[in-house]
Amino acid sequence: MTDPLDKATSTAPATLGEGCLSRYDPDALTPENGTDFEGAAELWHQLQQLAEDHPKGS
Repeated sequence: MTDPLDKATSTAPATLGEGCLSRYDPDALTPENGTDFEGAAELWHQLQQLAEDHPKGS
């Protein structure tokens, strides 16, 4: 990569499917794509607990 402008561009990871079924290919994702989130399960649990404690409309 000798052209400095090449560094300023980004490309989307490979995808699977088409249209509304299009999604990123899990095999093509790396930590550089921001796919490594060790706290995801804990965050999901906290958000679910919060939703149960404060249901919509109450």
